[in-house]
Amino acid sequence: MEQGRRTLPWDALGDVAAGRPHLGPMARLEICRLMQLSLCFVPEEQLGREAADRLLPEAGQVAGSAFADRLLGPMTSLSDSVRRLQATFREYGVGIVRVEEADPEQGRFVFTVEEDMDCSGLPETDRDICKFDEGFLAGLLERSMGRRYRVTEVDCWCAGARVCRFVAEAVTRS
Repeated sequence: MEQGRRTLPWDALGDVAAGRPHLGPMARLEICRLMQLSLCFVPEEQLGREAADRLLPEAGQVAGSAFADRLLGPMTSLSDSVRRLQATFREYGVGIVRVEEADPEQGRFVFTVEEDMDCSGLPETDRDICKFDEGFLAGLLERSMGRRYRVTEVDCWCAGARVCRFVAEAVTRS
């Protein structure tokens, strides 16, 4: 990752075809969750929940920016961009995304993600599981829309909602 720029170039992921000629690009979701949940729990254990809750969205934002740069590109029309986002999330197994509200001029969006790769199927808990997702969506929105966004999860599978819902609001500079 480049110092100070907070970008992760896609080529940092390596040449998956050359590195995994027999297994290919797919991995079981349980393994991805083991990796992600351990990367959530260890910082919380060592730094505290508050610090971990700041780190995870930052990491998600870096990943979301790289995802948008490589797979989504800049927004052309809202409907075209939503279709591209939905298709790409499905193709990569991120989840089934829907846009419940969209007001690009005001900088407000409400997204739902069904079958979210991070939390769908996890047991109910009192902790926020989708902090990384908040940053991921903020990063891809910033890259696609050209504005910074603050994204907050308002409903989660792990809180009993059975769908993850995120409110994205443009950050106004003061």
